[in-house]
Amino acid sequence: MNVRHLARLAGLSPSAVSLALRNSPKVSAVTRMKVRRLAAQEGYRPDAKLVAMMTHLRRPRAVRQQACFGVISFYDSPRPWESSRHLAQIYEGMQRRADELGYRLEPLWLRAPGMTYRRFRGILDARGIEGLLSFGSPDLDQEFPAELAAHAIVTVGLSIHTPLHRVTSHFYNDTVNVLERVHRLGYRRPGLVLGRYEEARSGHAHTSAYLGWCEHRLGPGKALPVLQLERVEEKPLLAWLARERPDVLVFVHLYDMVVELGAVLRRHRVRVPGDLGVVVLSQILVGSGFSGLQQNQPLMGAWAVELLAARITNRDFGIPANPRIELVESEWLDGGSLAPQVSTGGRGLAG
Repeated sequence: MNVRHLARLAGLSPSAVSLALRNSPKVSAVTRMKVRRLAAQEGYRPDAKLVAMMTHLRRPRAVRQQACFGVISFYDSPRPWESSRHLAQIYEGMQRRADELGYRLEPLWLRAPGMTYRRFRGILDARGIEGLLSFGSPDLDQEFPAELAAHAIVTVGLSIHTPLHRVTSHFYNDTVNVLERVHRLGYRRPGLVLGRYEEARSGHAHTSAYLGWCEHRLGPGKALPVLQLERVEEKPLLAWLARERPDVLVFVHLYDMVVELGAVLRRHRVRVPGDLGVVVLSQILVGSGFSGLQQNQPLMGAWAVELLAARITNRDFGIPANPRIELVESEWLDGGSLAPQVSTGGRGLAG
């Protein structure tokens, strides 16, 4: 039983029936009575979720904009996206999608001086904020506070240890996609160098993807030893290049370390891609001069908002028993640091 069926029985248009069911003064009292009596006779029951959504959409935009998501993080600054290009692009993606859906974002500082989680919960309740968008934490073992667990929560990244709905980059697929691309160009000795923090914040996906891909594509024992660095330490990096002789360097690190990598290679006259192919996976890659994958932060932000809006619509609150994870693949940028290989044997650097 739906509105169209009721309209046929009543001899009215679907819009007139819809107005009558909402007790709208745009149709006569006689019509409203007739439609309500017919609906009761036929056992018509409106879809509560659809009614709630349509009620929200029919409100003036200025009113709908009062619907609010709190934006939080466990960083020591109130707005960490203002000092991070990576987080700034995620926040911009959140803002754009929230505005399209009729929500307003309100940044709230969890670690403000004197703030407690209980007091923070009181602030949320007083402002009627049901949904929280979390930017995560610099602490990879961060637990989400139990005092706030009754809200609808979506976090970005893997840093929050508590099982939550989250949106993150597809680290594993990104690494495999890069390796497949360089393999098609003729590179046969890919070597992986990555930051220790990046390895941890990806859930060890980069190393897992590299070792698995090498085993499958190149054969047992063909993977080079993985080099993990805090920053771009010249001595261990150059020693590793001379010892392992990769023909292409797969570099995974924070975006400011990408600049340091370029400086080290230029300082030691390593020609890219003449002596060594380089492909980079990082949060920001544009303008670096390297080819590789740059994370799609605007899409991550948009998907986080969509996931949270769905939770609110479905009245889905609390820590989920089965958390949903949305994986966003990165975007390829060509920076001229790779070249087709004539020989399939690999060149490597001279010792």
